[in-house]
Amino acid sequence: MNSMLQWSKENKQRLVLFYMDQNNQITQRFIRVIEIYEDAFIAFCFYRKEVRRFKFSYILSCDRVKRKGSA
Repeated sequence: MNSMLQWSKENKQRLVLFYMDQNNQITQRFIRVIEIYEDAFIAFCFYRKEVRRFKFSYILSCDRVKRKGSA
């Protein structure tokens, strides 16, 4: 997962992120990583339209955003 986050930061590309929030709700967010720390990372959240902090312990999975028409 760290390599995926680093890729997003270096290439300014979006990721799709699935995580469990503090209320144990699973959510999907589209993000672009800004900074990576030991226990969390800072990213622009396209859903909230603001910079947010995401803890690694809440992350379920992340992946590159697939473009329409690509396999």
